[in-house]
Amino acid sequence: MRKNREGSNTLMRKYAKGGSYIIRFMILLCLFVVPVSAFAEGATIPSIQSLNLELRSAVLVEPETGQVLLSINAEQAYAPASMTKMMTGYIVADQVKKGAISWNDVVTVKENASKTIGSRVYLALGEAHTVKELFTAMLVHSANDAAVALAEYVAGSEQQFVTLMNEEAKRLGMEKSYYINVSGLDRADMPIPFRPQEQGENVMSAMDVATLVKSIIQDHPEIVEVTALPSYQFRTSDREPLVNTNWMLESNKNTKYNQYAYEGLDGLKTGFTDSAGYCFAGTAERDGMRLISVVMGTKSLAKRFTETKKVLDYGFEHFELKQVVAANSTPKGMEIVPVKMGTKTEVPVVTEQAVHFIVPKGSDISQLSYKTDFVVGELTAPLPAGQKAGTITYTYQIEGIDTVQQKTINMVATEEIEKAGWFRLMIRSIWETLSGLF
Repeated sequence: MRKNREGSNTLMRKYAKGGSYIIRFMILLCLFVVPVSAFAEGATIPSIQSLNLELRSAVLVEPETGQVLLSINAEQAYAPASMTKMMTGYIVADQVKKGAISWNDVVTVKENASKTIGSRVYLALGEAHTVKELFTAMLVHSANDAAVALAEYVAGSEQQFVTLMNEEAKRLGMEKSYYINVSGLDRADMPIPFRPQEQGENVMSAMDVATLVKSIIQDHPEIVEVTALPSYQFRTSDREPLVNTNWMLESNKNTKYNQYAYEGLDGLKTGFTDSAGYCFAGTAERDGMRLISVVMGTKSLAKRFTETKKVLDYGFEHFELKQVVAANSTPKGMEIVPVKMGTKTEVPVVTEQAVHFIVPKGSDISQLSYKTDFVVGELTAPLPAGQKAGTITYTYQIEGIDTVQQKTINMVATEEIEKAGWFRLMIRSIWETLSGLF
């Protein structure tokens, strides 16, 4: 391995000092492997089968790396029930972010919302609430009527909003998702005048649900802040506040739901219909690592939480997020890149950002096995410090897990390189020509 690294360094210097100026684009492929097991001594990861999960499908994802740690029928589409409302909330939050609507806008309830059944806050025709009030009721109490009222306010009708949902699902890469309404109700439970003409039902795969949760965390973290509320006083006249349907919130540890409260869990959305069974998309953060868990098709309300606990425990007990490469570091064998037309013919480079991987818990990071691909771009002086000089891709795979973690980051120049004068360039060209002859 030492020979391989030294060879790549020599090759870079050769290009930098002789003949590189006639090349318009140069790619150097540097592959090296640190030859030690990725597992800490004695570390074992149990099989998924040993968890004895009772559900239709499930997935466990670490959002920063995108690593899938557990997958059971995760690509199969099923009825998502009220987990549908996460897409409704995502689009509403996006409309607020874009300035199309405001959290303080007042929404007047129309017929469709007033006739929507299931979990609801009993909105009456003509009743008025702010966008934020309806948004919170939808996510905390899973209010179907609040979801419909928001959709009609944003897009004019529920079905026009559904078009936005299907477009957004496609943009996010949710290939197994399709929506017919904003609440997650079965078609037969929608008010008859407002059912879509197209056939079908709402469907999502567990992997698509996890993708949506990841997008919510990254693009609209304010949604997670709402889903973390244990209760919400929707109307001042209501006798009691709305209770969050998510019993696993960490804040429930001192309530009647304390047996389900889970350390670090702050979201996200439950769901239930006869066709979907009991579902839950949850997310929790511990020791700087966030995990996304999706369970679909459990047989009881309590089961969706006990099965989620098994899935999250599997992740937190056996894996951890570790920095394997620091920002502003220099991988061996990749210290410099060539520069054309400059006062110097090469410039030192460093990584622009850090690289993190999910690794088996207890792993010695200095002993991990990973590969790198270094692609060098063409640099021409004048060159400012911080200029992108190429990319480096780190690839790592946990033993026993099929999916591969991959992260590509920029390599940037650490020095400013000024453009050389014509006389220096002429002398350099003559020297290179003579070097080539002899």
